[in-house]
Amino acid sequence: MARVDSILSILIHQGANELRLGTDREPKLLSRGMAKRLSIPSTPEETLRELLGEILDAEREEALRARGRLEVAYEAAGIGAFQVRLSTREGAGFDAVFLRQERPAPAPKPSPSPPETEAEHAAGSVLATVGPAAGATLAQLLASAGALRASDLHLADGQPPVVRVDGRLRRLSEAPVDLRALRPLTDDQESALTRGLSVDGGIEVPGAGRARLHAFRCAEGVSIALRLLPGAPPSLASLGMPVPLQELVELPHGLVVVCGATGSGKSTTLAALAQDALERRSIMLVTLEDPIEAALSAPKGSIVRRREVGRDVSDFATGLRDALREDPDVILLGEMRDPETIGLALTAAETGHLVLSSLHSRSTASAIERIVDVYPAARQQQIRVQLADSLRAVVAQRLLPRVRGTGRVPAVEVLRVTHAVAALIREGKTAQIATALQSGRRDGMISLERCLADRVRAGEIRMEDARAAANDLEGFAIYLAK
Repeated sequence: MARVDSILSILIHQGANELRLGTDREPKLLSRGMAKRLSIPSTPEETLRELLGEILDAEREEALRARGRLEVAYEAAGIGAFQVRLSTREGAGFDAVFLRQERPAPAPKPSPSPPETEAEHAAGSVLATVGPAAGATLAQLLASAGALRASDLHLADGQPPVVRVDGRLRRLSEAPVDLRALRPLTDDQESALTRGLSVDGGIEVPGAGRARLHAFRCAEGVSIALRLLPGAPPSLASLGMPVPLQELVELPHGLVVVCGATGSGKSTTLAALAQDALERRSIMLVTLEDPIEAALSAPKGSIVRRREVGRDVSDFATGLRDALREDPDVILLGEMRDPETIGLALTAAETGHLVLSSLHSRSTASAIERIVDVYPAARQQQIRVQLADSLRAVVAQRLLPRVRGTGRVPAVEVLRVTHAVAALIREGKTAQIATALQSGRRDGMISLERCLADRVRAGEIRMEDARAAANDLEGFAIYLAK
């Protein structure tokens, strides 16, 4: 046991989730990025080493000196699990950040449930064996969904709640939902629904976390889709990407696009990139999101300013114009939706900013074409030139169910814009990008089909799931045969 456990127990007692220690610095305690009172004098290097104990043994210290950064998993007896991020400072000294790893509450003991009907199986709906009772509050529904590791919660008046777990739908309980009792919407949002409008926003439920909300009217009445949002963003290392993405956050300027279908993990990857940039560099990060999703936290030496579209700023384009006057180094743009926003993002990337953004697209090549096709034919060549000069990387991703256990595995396509790729973009030859992906492994590229074949050979995903996700079945078969 490390002596730091005594301080970690204070973290738990005060409801914090992060502890920052550094040689000759005053320790800091934070709760979701907000500082909490902790009266401890600055820590001499010898004392910090004693506190860390086995966490910083001789082997890890050698690795830390060689790399300048190290991540270690640590289990504090009787307290919980922590991710420890160690980093050296220029000159002398080092820092240690303890991030508490939230664990879902254990699910209630399962009770027998009726067998799944053939119709339900065909629709991908599996009756949950456990769930909240009738009359459950919104907090209880969200907590139950979180315990099942659900990504989404679907509510409709008079119908049972449904969650999406590892890509499949299942009922959370048999009890019908009463939206009037749950009160998930504000009066203004309910008024908008009565006028035939849909409603978007973010909600925070004490004890249950945050969620992205979309409410709409349909033939069945009012329906609500809630996307459960994570607390602290995961580290890039924990995402299990087939090629390293850490180099992307070191870029001084340019555009990095993460694309994929809804629910493919785009926002999670963007948040991990942004958090890594905050920790690796001394930067001013401005985010524009709808709504704010990950709880990014800025270590000493960096600043983060998060703005929510509809609450803090009227739209993405206005927020992006504002951001250019806010001295940012990195801009996180939730989504490139329209020509004005895309144009401003390209301008920001050209004028010395690193822009991280997302796009709905199945492949890296189609992401480039989608950006170009937003504009009229007369402007498309100009946009191709701008893209060739400012685009640095495109990451297209899927999430596929694991063969064993629970959870999903990322399958990605990564395009790095080398001089050769830039020429293809400029000349409108995006069909040839597939060839560049095949030969670009040394430049940090990988095609989706190669990634899928590697995952199948490693026994991580099923053949049928890989075939369904592939863009090029012939290419996938070739990689699989190698």
